[in-house]
Amino acid sequence: MPRIPVIRLGPTTEPVEPPFLIGYSPSLSLEGLQLGIDNLRHDVHLSSKFADHVRQHLVRLIARFGDVEAMLAAEAPQEKAQLNPNYFAGSRKQEKAAPAKADRTELKPLLADLQVSALNLAKTTGNFTVDTLARAAVIKFLRVQLNEQFAQMLERCRMMLRNFEGVRHLKAMEYREKVSAFQVSKRTILRRTGQELLRTLREVERETLVRMRRSLFGTRGEAEYELFLNPLIFTEDGRDPYLNAEHYVMLGNFDRDPDRYDKVRSMVIEYLRSLNLGAEAQDDGVVDRWLSAPENAKELVGAGAADESTSQKRSERMRLQAWIELLERERILGHVIASYEVVPLLAEYSPQIHAQQLKNALISREERARVEKLLGEHTRLSPASFTAAVARVAGLREADRMRLAARFLQDFLRYHRDLRQLEKLNDTLDSVNLIGKEKMRELSAMNRTLYEYLLPEEQRPVEEKIISHVVVKADIRDSSRLTKSLLERGLNPASYFSLNFYDPVNKLLTKYGATKVFLEGDAIILALLEREGEPGLVVSRACVLAREIIEIMRGYNQLLERSGLPGLEVGIGVSYQEAPPTYLVDGDERIMISDALNESDRLSSCSKRVRKSIEAMESPFNVYAFQSMSDAEAAENPDDYSMHYNLNGIRVNEAAYQRLRKEISLEPCRMELPQLWGTENYRLSNGMVPVGNDIFRKIVVRASRIPQIDPATFTLVQWTKRWYYEVCSNSAIYNPADAKGAAAE
Repeated sequence: MPRIPVIRLGPTTEPVEPPFLIGYSPSLSLEGLQLGIDNLRHDVHLSSKFADHVRQHLVRLIARFGDVEAMLAAEAPQEKAQLNPNYFAGSRKQEKAAPAKADRTELKPLLADLQVSALNLAKTTGNFTVDTLARAAVIKFLRVQLNEQFAQMLERCRMMLRNFEGVRHLKAMEYREKVSAFQVSKRTILRRTGQELLRTLREVERETLVRMRRSLFGTRGEAEYELFLNPLIFTEDGRDPYLNAEHYVMLGNFDRDPDRYDKVRSMVIEYLRSLNLGAEAQDDGVVDRWLSAPENAKELVGAGAADESTSQKRSERMRLQAWIELLERERILGHVIASYEVVPLLAEYSPQIHAQQLKNALISREERARVEKLLGEHTRLSPASFTAAVARVAGLREADRMRLAARFLQDFLRYHRDLRQLEKLNDTLDSVNLIGKEKMRELSAMNRTLYEYLLPEEQRPVEEKIISHVVVKADIRDSSRLTKSLLERGLNPASYFSLNFYDPVNKLLTKYGATKVFLEGDAIILALLEREGEPGLVVSRACVLAREIIEIMRGYNQLLERSGLPGLEVGIGVSYQEAPPTYLVDGDERIMISDALNESDRLSSCSKRVRKSIEAMESPFNVYAFQSMSDAEAAENPDDYSMHYNLNGIRVNEAAYQRLRKEISLEPCRMELPQLWGTENYRLSNGMVPVGNDIFRKIVVRASRIPQIDPATFTLVQWTKRWYYEVCSNSAIYNPADAKGAAAE
């Protein structure tokens, strides 16, 4: 923000130098990361070992701060088998002797290892945000487990209490009081446990992560990481009086309190706008960014000293005086003074006396009388410290009032900033989906949407990355007619199709590295996956597999003919995609999702109208495609423009044809074979596909333009510019002796 010309504050004639205010708006972005299986959030799976250790760690902390360690250590043996493991079994003396810091140090190595692994993963992938996601996921997991473990421990204590009811009366009464106190103190227990977690996070950040992150990424993202160390991250709404007293300033909670957050914020905005800071001060967004920069407090009012040695110091003093006058006018200054004076009293008098009641008692006679009455009822609580604090508040000097007023402005701006950071963090955590169930983890991993953060000892060898895939669909022609014919003869269609088609095809899968996607009644759909680092023959092997399916089917047809049974006819479509497929899970079944599935279905189809016309031509080819309308009409109706013929043939999509030319050397070849309407002018190429050690299979590929025809007369209108492709399956094409005029190989 540029400096504003010298202004005057209020009625004074003393020139006041304008403050140079900066703005801050917290940011935390997960942009550039893949969305998860719900298309809304980012899927994250954290180390199972880390998760189990966190749960145990939280159980110990909650039990300690809830004062139920001894109770759980005495848990009945039968309860140990039914409930969660008893982490407190053993010597009560040992438990008591263990230092409070031990739990934190137990968690630190695992937390450090997990987050170092996340940094390494971010470096490997070249995506800094991968580590940001890991940090967000850890915070969300700790939050969730904090509440879950408290609820489980409360239920565990209740069940244990029921076992003592009517059996050990005195012990039951003791435990009933402990369980009741445990439940009532939930907010305190969760706050103290959360503060322990925060201390651990900060130690790991300071001792390990900050240096490693700077080593890998420099100072990038430094401001974002502050959001993960915010003192408010384990609070429900950031409004905890004890936490505020420790880190900021204790504000009021009730509507009648003049020092409630909303009221103070409005007052600070009023104060800023009274300084004649120009048009920017009328912009709510700009003002909120000013409030989110605690450095502005020092720029505005300094440290609250009475120094007037320079014009800048005199301006600070005048702005401070205006700030104090505003606090007094709104009846807030007394509450501010009490908020700071009450802090050392909390450790002595809380939780027997609520923090807000104790604070108000320092400035209100009516509330003071109530507190003094409570102190009289609690004989273990000495009123000396409270009485001394009341005297200090009443006799506070003017210099101290100025100092506390300046401190209050800075503490409030820090609190406002951290609230804004908490809001931003919460928004980010909403977009993190913690995956716990194994089935969901597998589903997300299959779809390559899972971000998995593991400990070093849990790291698995990097799985071979799938980079492309081919779908092969073999569709039986006239299956309904065949089924009806077999049933009329009293035969079993299921065994007929299984023995003569499905079983023989299944035997080929291992040979070609293919997997069966699913059966579709009268069709079988296969997939070949290309993995990173492989020779890259996925399309050529799919073509040879398709040829072998047709050859095996022909052999079985000869046997069927001898037995007086009808033969099988198929159409095969081969679709290549230069991308991995995706998957969904239905129960225990994994279901592939790929555009290649739909395209292979279209490539394997055969129009009955076209079939009659082609069979009359006695063509040596088994695949044809026709366009029944003009190019303009076809462009407007891409799904309706064509008619397909595929009878015992293999049709491949253009992507497969182009990839095939890269995989193997395809040499042009010429054969004198019939042409559609005598003008087809197709192109033939042949090549050898390696199938195994010293095993090669020949394929012949035909490329032809799609003709536009008159569907009524099946006559040629024109040859279009579009192409279709066939892997020839007619044995006469592969055996020159059977093909008149075939060129010598």
